[in-house]
Amino acid sequence: MGRWLILSLLVVIPAHTRGAAPPTRPEGKDEAATRGKKALLTKSYNPPTMAVSNRDNAWKNWGLKQKPDDFDQLFRERYGLHPAPYPNDGLPMGLRHAPMKFSAGKGLTTDCLLCHGGSVFGQSYVGLGNASLDMQSFYEEVVGGPRRTKPPFTFSNTRGTVEAGGMSVYLLGYREPDLSLRLTRRDLDLNDDLCEDVPAWWILHKKRTMYHNGGMDVRSSRSIMQFMMSPLNFASAFPHAEKDFEDIREFLVSLRAPKYPLAIDEDQAAKGEVVFRANCAKCHGTYGEKWTYPNKVIPLEEIGTDRRRFEGVTKKFGEAYDKSWFAKDYKSIYTDGYQAPPLDGIWATAPYLHNGSVPTLYNLLNSKTRPKVFTRSYATDGGDYDEKNVGWKVTVPTAVDAKKLTPLEYRKVYDTRKVGRSNGGHTYGDKLSEAERMAVIEYLKTL
Repeated sequence: MGRWLILSLLVVIPAHTRGAAPPTRPEGKDEAATRGKKALLTKSYNPPTMAVSNRDNAWKNWGLKQKPDDFDQLFRERYGLHPAPYPNDGLPMGLRHAPMKFSAGKGLTTDCLLCHGGSVFGQSYVGLGNASLDMQSFYEEVVGGPRRTKPPFTFSNTRGTVEAGGMSVYLLGYREPDLSLRLTRRDLDLNDDLCEDVPAWWILHKKRTMYHNGGMDVRSSRSIMQFMMSPLNFASAFPHAEKDFEDIREFLVSLRAPKYPLAIDEDQAAKGEVVFRANCAKCHGTYGEKWTYPNKVIPLEEIGTDRRRFEGVTKKFGEAYDKSWFAKDYKSIYTDGYQAPPLDGIWATAPYLHNGSVPTLYNLLNSKTRPKVFTRSYATDGGDYDEKNVGWKVTVPTAVDAKKLTPLEYRKVYDTRKVGRSNGGHTYGDKLSEAERMAVIEYLKTL
């Protein structure tokens, strides 16, 4: 099975059966959230996937002759990782020292924040999707070590997106329903071209269902444990960690979006709120002290966005998931499209749509301006942020020749003509006037 089974990120669950009740939090929720935060930021739930030397010597896979003085910064930039805003032994979010399972000493493992630890305006946030991550290069060059072993499927096709659904399908194929290990993998329809953007955790507190398709009850703590399906974890590891993940779930739903850090035109925002309530609130809800959120899934035929994520995680996986230990509390939910998410902190969550195919809010609200092919720096400082259009600054290359680019450089190019990467659909903003559109954008900064 190899090292490539040892993965660590929260994965997207398929839709299968309909029905979910409003989210509830138990008594002592604040204490549980505090315990959950500590568990998430200090514990390792997968054994180490690599030696410490794999990271320290990664520069050798970059074609360099000696280790650069600014290695830590270059390491983060190459793979799209961010400084940890909590004690982490000098490692970026997503990496953690952990005891080796079958030998003395410490190794390195990955954790949820590899994908769910992002940065905007140079500030790291726990729970912000990592829109800079190149997971493919990270696993080939760091986890793979000197041999640069290829993974058994594609981990990311374009930088800032991940193949989370494919990882879940692959790993569950090596598990029996009680999560004991199988010697041969079941075929559960593995697809690795879904190009999934990682949503922010702080929207969970408003939702009854989670994941892009609304495919799981937000109260399920077991569903967010799927990253533990490393073959080095025996079936007994899952019930042993379950109480921690009940607390971690409470921490996730306690998170709130950060405030927009720049000036906001309050008069313009007030005008935008009027337009928003008339045109957007029926799907995305209202905001403020007495907020509302309808928890609506929009049918594919109506929303018109790329179908690949919806179709790529199939009923075969849903049935296997629903027979497993993961579904003993809540089974997966059948839907017919994508869930319109709450827009809290939307200014920080570019690029947009479930596949990250739209760089800015302006592009989202004016579909004719969406670039077919684009690239960006993948840095997250203020200079990389598009203040006017709200999102990331991009450049449109005149031509892209994959044969002349290294795979690492080619993954920096987002080509919406490729499978899973269409930027069509969600054209509701096209009917707005330019003045209305800019007012809505100003209002969205306040959320």
